[in-house]
Amino acid sequence: MTYSYYVRQMFANEVNTHKPTNHQLSVIINHCNANTALAFLLILKSLLMPSSVEFSALPLKSALLENIESLGYAFMTPIQAESLPHILEGKDVIAQAKTGSGKTAAFGVGLLSRLDVSSFRVQALVVCPTRELADQVCKEIRRLARFTQNIKVLSLCGGVPFGPQLGSLEHGVHIVVGTPGRLQEHLRKRSLRLSNLKVLVLDEADRMLDMGFEEAVKDVISYAPTHRQTLLFSATYSDPIRAMSQAFQFKPITVSIEHSHHDSDIEQRFYNTTKGHRLNALGYLLAYHRPESTVVFCNTKRDCHDVAKALENSGFSVQALHGDLEQKYRDQILVKFANKSCSVLVATDVAARGLDINDLQAVINYELPWDAEIYVHRIGRTGRAGKNGLALSLCIEAELPRVKAIEDYQNTTAVWDEVAPFQLNYEERFQPPMVTLWLDDGRKNKIRAGDILGALTGAGGITGSEVGKIDIFDNHAYVAIARDSVDKALTCLKNGKVKGRSVMVRKSL
Repeated sequence: MTYSYYVRQMFANEVNTHKPTNHQLSVIINHCNANTALAFLLILKSLLMPSSVEFSALPLKSALLENIESLGYAFMTPIQAESLPHILEGKDVIAQAKTGSGKTAAFGVGLLSRLDVSSFRVQALVVCPTRELADQVCKEIRRLARFTQNIKVLSLCGGVPFGPQLGSLEHGVHIVVGTPGRLQEHLRKRSLRLSNLKVLVLDEADRMLDMGFEEAVKDVISYAPTHRQTLLFSATYSDPIRAMSQAFQFKPITVSIEHSHHDSDIEQRFYNTTKGHRLNALGYLLAYHRPESTVVFCNTKRDCHDVAKALENSGFSVQALHGDLEQKYRDQILVKFANKSCSVLVATDVAARGLDINDLQAVINYELPWDAEIYVHRIGRTGRAGKNGLALSLCIEAELPRVKAIEDYQNTTAVWDEVAPFQLNYEERFQPPMVTLWLDDGRKNKIRAGDILGALTGAGGITGSEVGKIDIFDNHAYVAIARDSVDKALTCLKNGKVKGRSVMVRKSL
């Protein structure tokens, strides 16, 4: 056999058993001729990155591909690589994948590829269980749709006035993202018509069933044409999900991506405590690890409120998120947490699926959920996109059976640790790196992120590195500013203009 063959076999065997070091790779390459080295590099790509398929391999419009590349999406995630070819062929798909797997981009790219931009009729409908998730899906689809300025994406959710939604529908919309209840209202009033619908997406379908939306979802689907593409995305593949697929999909392609979390992604630790010491134990974990961003999960709204209040009284930068909040406050809380103006978010499970926070460093279970799947969904908010995450869980004696259920579900053994004595007294804590400013102008007045950035970095003398995330809503906007520069930024915006107009500005409450 040839030397080339032996080199190829040696490398293939090495990669299959061990991750080769840079030194090992250089030694092999230095002993290869040009042809063998080329073959060697091809093996490297195929063995080390078996699922790294480029978006350019898909039959997409060049403008859409260019935009995807500009967003930094070079390679598809496993769920995208498995589902997108079938979606682009117009087939029904039922896809199972863990949170943060890139499923929104999967169906987003699919529905945008089928869009007739010249027809201002609703051609795609995405049904979501929560307002938070619907808002996140809207933002992602708008980012993916930047390759043309004519694509109209509308969010239809409860908790906001009905009138402005009517006006937007009258002007024509291509894509609607909404929650079941508000979609039902518009369909019954005939302000939303689905006669031209091409693609129906049920996102987080299992969560919709858990929240009691089954009848509402069926009612929404009854308004859709029979001949359509239906995409169903779910974190679990339970019997009710199978039944939903059989009822609403035609010969669906099933795609399943491993949804458990591994130690290489998320470090999981459990801590014995008592009911009376649970708050102090939480304070210890936050003070000891000092994560820049943490979601603390509680099982009830009451506990969520009480825990957040106790942490706030002890000097932590904290916000509470639960179902009783008005939409404008929910938006503000999520913006501040996402742009690192708030370090701790205490949330009920209603927020578990809707959050999409980049680089979330830690998740803490103040109380363990009853269901092991919910535990996996919770901790799935951290350790995303190849980054390491931290999942810490407080456990009293009565919750030990829940730990056993989690062990069985993940096929792992729980790792236990100890908390040191800690008193939740007030003292100066870790301060978030950013502060959020609120502006009274938004999307309806054609304000863009670039306009706000330009006003700050122009005559204001603020550098681009001092400006964080900018979020634009219909009638207002938020901008994150480095803590040390916030007073200068306030003066700049109060005395200056944004897109030629004066704007009201203040620190976000």
